Amino acid sequence: MEYAEIGIIGGSGFYDLEGMEDVHAVKLKTPFGAPTEKLMLGKLQGRSVAFLSRHGHGHFLNPSEVNYRANLYAMKMLKVEYLFSITAVGSLKEELQPGELVIPDQYVDLTYKRAKTFFENGVVAHVTFADPTCRSLGQLAHRLAGESGLTAHLGGTYCNMEGPQFSSRAESLAYRQMGYSLIGMTQAVEAKLARELEMCFLPLALVTDYDCWHQSAESVSVEMVIASLNQAVAGVRKLLPLIIAAIPEKRESCPCSGALAAAIITAPSLIPEKTYKKLEIIIGKYIPSRI
Repeated sequence: MEYAEIGIIGGSGFYDLEGMEDVHAVKLKTPFGAPTEKLMLGKLQGRSVAFLSRHGHGHFLNPSEVNYRANLYAMKMLKVEYLFSITAVGSLKEELQPGELVIPDQYVDLTYKRAKTFFENGVVAHVTFADPTCRSLGQLAHRLAGESGLTAHLGGTYCNMEGPQFSSRAESLAYRQMGYSLIGMTQAVEAKLARELEMCFLPLALVTDYDCWHQSAESVSVEMVIASLNQAVAGVRKLLPLIIAAIPEKRESCPCSGALAAAIITAPSLIPEKTYKKLEIIIGKYIPSRI
């Protein structure tokens, strides 16, 4: 099996990773179904990287149709420790302007159609999720974004709606009243699954519009999203190699790397053999044997 240190999931408008060397496609099967499509493996800044388009080349999966568990499990199969998630979002705050980058550190998950855990069918785990993202990785990305001339904001709450429709004006105003910073359709579930996989999770949210709360702006449209997205994507393409080059070759002690240490509450002897085999790459270091 090949491996990658760093995994990158590209969202709307981000369907490939420029600058990779020795690029080749890998088709993986997971116990949770098939990932969106083949993963692209290669080298960037001398580091092993795996890239996956969340919605697929040509954007053929809507946010509810994406198999998030298969996508992240495939990254785990490749031994990914750092996972970057790139997503397009609407801004719910005046100061978070279209074309800018936000690195959120909190989520409110309003989705209801998605599988959100690997732990089921005889095994239960409750991971700590008070701080959903990797703090040190977020600080690193924010510093490098500033040094490279990008307007980036560290922190904020990402409200994850189901979609695929955009918000009604009443919903958009309600989200603002709740104090949320961003509105999007994909990232919260990835953050939850990455925590169960003990990955350091870095969210990179590209602001495309002001949703529809902003009375002086046009209501959000696909055309508006694409125009702002192209601007933001260009900046992130320059930022990614800088982050990758700055990540330590060996992961330092980080709360993310031990997220499951006290989370699995099922007695090992009660975990069904089929379930154990399914999750062995996740729980094996804590439950090497149930005898």
